Amino acid sequence: MHPGPFLRAIALAAVAVGATVGSAPVLADETCNSPYITNLIKGQEDFLYVWTLGVAGMGDGSDKLVTLDVNPASKKFGQVVAQMSVGARGEAHHAGFTDDRRFLWAGGLDDSKIYVFDIHSDPGKPKLVTTIGDFAARSGLVGPHTFHALPGRMLIGALSNAKDKGGATGMALYSNKGVFISKVDMPTSKGGDGYGYDIAFNPARNVMLTSSFTGHKNYMTDLGALMKDAGAMKQFGSTMVLWNLKSLQPEKVFSVPGAPLEIRWSLKGGDDWAITASALTSQLWLVKKDARGDWQARAVGAIGDAAKIPLPVDMSITADSRGLWVNTFMDGTTRYFDISNPEAPKQTYAKKTGAQVNMISQSWDGKRVYVSSSLLAKWDKKGIDDEQFVKLFAWNGKELTETFKVDFYKLKLGRAHHMKLGAKAAQGGAIAAR
Repeated sequence: MHPGPFLRAIALAAVAVGATVGSAPVLADETCNSPYITNLIKGQEDFLYVWTLGVAGMGDGSDKLVTLDVNPASKKFGQVVAQMSVGARGEAHHAGFTDDRRFLWAGGLDDSKIYVFDIHSDPGKPKLVTTIGDFAARSGLVGPHTFHALPGRMLIGALSNAKDKGGATGMALYSNKGVFISKVDMPTSKGGDGYGYDIAFNPARNVMLTSSFTGHKNYMTDLGALMKDAGAMKQFGSTMVLWNLKSLQPEKVFSVPGAPLEIRWSLKGGDDWAITASALTSQLWLVKKDARGDWQARAVGAIGDAAKIPLPVDMSITADSRGLWVNTFMDGTTRYFDISNPEAPKQTYAKKTGAQVNMISQSWDGKRVYVSSSLLAKWDKKGIDDEQFVKLFAWNGKELTETFKVDFYKLKLGRAHHMKLGAKAAQGGAIAAR
């Protein structure tokens, strides 16, 4: 299928929606969401959907979407209310909503399967409605990682390729109905290294940013063994790419050493900057236009002691873009940075929230913070430090106070990874304010 008509449709929609995204009020950052669904985020969330890695011999051993009740007024607050197993174990990782927020797409980094869950018919009990098993065959890519909604489409960033399972990769464009449209390769010229990881849109400026990680060979290798392999440790991305959002064409490659991972654009109206963290060098990087109007990327701050490789893995920006939450996996710490001046971030708070922590998301009103534990099955810690949980913390602007903890191992659910929010009022994709 020729991608031209679809890309033109996206371009027209991006112009129309871009103005809305740029002017609509925004609330706290729900990690890894496309800005095209920002106006559907309102009020008090009722559910937390947790994309969970199966563990052999634990429960049914399969990956599953676990639903927690997270409304403080509910009698089941802090409890598991549903689980939808996919009947396979393929390294469950990230997930993303369609632009109407009616469906949640979730991927496996090992088997490259994609699962589509209906989360609007019965928000408290998601159901699996589609399994896409030919992602690798259709796109030539493996490891579907980032699911970012475009108007009527889903853009999927992969981590690897089907040919040699190394770091050279790309993105795949699908219709909301699960029909493959086209593939876009990550650039390997003009400074590009071909690696991929996160995707982040700024529709108001018609730009997209992508970051870079590593290929299937590395992320499916035990972390201890990997860190002892000098050759393998050289196979990590060291770039970010600036794209034309409408045409999906790369325009500039930035040198960002150390595997830059999650990207967060400022949510404050009128701002034109994004921030990321390099996993291996523990640096915060700012992407912003210089005095001449040219986009640049530069390191602006440190996250902990880089010599100890704290491994920053996820971040969440506040609605006013004056604060940034950062989780570091190796030391199990949740940090808060004052980024009121994004040129000079300052850590103002830190709390050890687990033996290992990975994803972090804020509630829709920004008053609560969700933390999950698992990074990758073969990278998670061993023994007593292999905690697997979801925790909710209250945030009063000064201190995180644990509200509940759901022990995923105790409940035989597996390894808790990506989290998404849902509401009972989600009908037709609209989430009503309470």
